[in-house]
Amino acid sequence: MTLVVDGHQNLFGGLAPDLVLLAFALILALVQIGLAGMARTAELGAKWNAGPRDGENPPPGKLAGRLMRAQANLFETLPLFIGAVLLAHVADKAGPLTYWGAHLYVFGRVVYLPLYALGVPYIRSLVWLVATAGLVMVIAALFA
Repeated sequence: MTLVVDGHQNLFGGLAPDLVLLAFALILALVQIGLAGMARTAELGAKWNAGPRDGENPPPGKLAGRLMRAQANLFETLPLFIGAVLLAHVADKAGPLTYWGAHLYVFGRVVYLPLYALGVPYIRSLVWLVATAGLVMVIAALFA
């Protein structure tokens, strides 16, 4: 299915926009893994990072803890997003709902990360709701 939205066809080598956004979501996941790991290494040192990490570690500091929680939060919904986008394409249900839903999900997750890292309340939760609404839109497309 060739998706045309607002008169524009697919970019990125013919990939549908929601598949491109899926790729960006995977890149975001890698970035979050790296940021959380770097923050934790900054706290405990390179020797800890290179070592076996046996025994108990002190609890993470503010920034590392926030980045680790933001990563865990992404990993709660990312499998659902991956599955919904791929199912939409397999079932030939990709269209405006998946297009806009994927945009809301990915851009919401991108904005969510610095808000969480900086400890911004309320707005962070609102952005999470926007991203989750995007995920719901992609899932809803499977039944449309």
